[in-house]
Amino acid sequence: MDRSIKGAAALALLLALAACGGGGDGGSGTLLEALPPLTGPDRIEPFDPGLLAKAAALQAPPAPLWPDASAAPTVTLPPLPAALAKSSAAAQPGTPEQIGQGREIAETTTDGAVAALLRWQPSPRGTQVAALRLVAQEAHGVRLAVRVQALPTGALLRFYGLDGQVSETTADQLRAIAARNAAGGAGDALARTYWSPILPGEQATLEIEIPADAHAADVRLAVPRLSHLTGAATRQELLAKSSGSCEVNAMCSPAAIEQGRSVALVHYVQSASGNAFQCTGTLLNDMKSSGTPYLLTANHCIPDQATASTLVTYWLLRADACGSTTPDPARTRINGGATLLHADAETDHSLMHLNDTPPAGVVYAGSYFGPDAVAGTGISVVHHPEGDLQKISQGTLRGYSVCTASTCSASDRDHGPFLAASWQQGVMEPGSSGAGAFVALGERRYLIGQLFGGTSTCSNPGGSDYFGRFELSYRRTLYQWLNP
Repeated sequence: MDRSIKGAAALALLLALAACGGGGDGGSGTLLEALPPLTGPDRIEPFDPGLLAKAAALQAPPAPLWPDASAAPTVTLPPLPAALAKSSAAAQPGTPEQIGQGREIAETTTDGAVAALLRWQPSPRGTQVAALRLVAQEAHGVRLAVRVQALPTGALLRFYGLDGQVSETTADQLRAIAARNAAGGAGDALARTYWSPILPGEQATLEIEIPADAHAADVRLAVPRLSHLTGAATRQELLAKSSGSCEVNAMCSPAAIEQGRSVALVHYVQSASGNAFQCTGTLLNDMKSSGTPYLLTANHCIPDQATASTLVTYWLLRADACGSTTPDPARTRINGGATLLHADAETDHSLMHLNDTPPAGVVYAGSYFGPDAVAGTGISVVHHPEGDLQKISQGTLRGYSVCTASTCSASDRDHGPFLAASWQQGVMEPGSSGAGAFVALGERRYLIGQLFGGTSTCSNPGGSDYFGRFELSYRRTLYQWLNP
């Protein structure tokens, strides 16, 4: 259903003449006047690492050292009240989908309280180990907030839930995260707060390992809160069937399969509250095809460094075949968070550098920042509505818009920071925020914007949705990283 941009370029003048106001005073100070002139190419090509990707060295996965998690000191929180246990859908454009509720933990809110609970034992490796178990009854998953005041050199934190998978973080990594958060403007307590990976089920265990000659008194950390995950999509994507009935399996379209190799489901936590959310993001290529993992999503999802540090991304999260609801076995979760490079509310974009390398099989998407994304152009969006397996929506650009927190109104190219779209197949849903809109140029597809939000639903397929204009974001600031 996509049409080449070239066939629609002639509509640009008609659009400018016909559009109503809403973005400015019709005089000076237009969006385009403030941009540096575009020189050189008007796009970045997609990059498929393919055989260039080096296979990671096989390493034994980390394993718990504490002999029995059930015997660790345990703090139990009761079930959430029914009203809070429901996943909250986004009610307005520019609002991410909430999938978890922050909960304070009185018993572990200070480092002294945690120290009083820990029971240190010698480990089989000759080190010292202690563990703390937290239970949030009826949670679909848990993330722990660990506020690290001090750790001995060589210390390790491990996290594991009911599935037995263990994640490990070093003291040096924790210091680096705290430094990034502080540089991003977070206060001391927030900067030092590390959010664990997603631990499936209602139980989460924190294990602390220190060298044999270290002093337990040098471990100063607290667990002031956790995120009690409630959304159906937090059940580790294994039963993801939660999107609307009008959505179309991305595996039913060869072009969507390729486009979806750049798309990630994004989970994160608002660190101060512990509330958890999900959006969609796109892995972007740079002009040098360097393989630097730049991730683009919406500013209303990731507005600051403290939030970016909590990032968890799911890749190749799609069905294993057209018509199937079984996840592709190639799906991969990356826990390492990200470094925020630039975030801007005007076009609702956030560009990050992932701290960990994306998995084999992904593609770094191309992008287009020329002038010809105009009314009548076909677009396609691969996204994760309600955190579901990848879906494909196809539609048409209708023009330019100005958007506030509650509404979007028609504008023109000089004043509208957003692109308006309507759909012929599929719609946008909560969880789709930040998803990339792509246009076809010949045989390839290129990103032109990321989803802010809108009014389309399966019961209202004629509703409009709005995408921040990548053309503006790139030419203002993002070229510094994508085309240095």
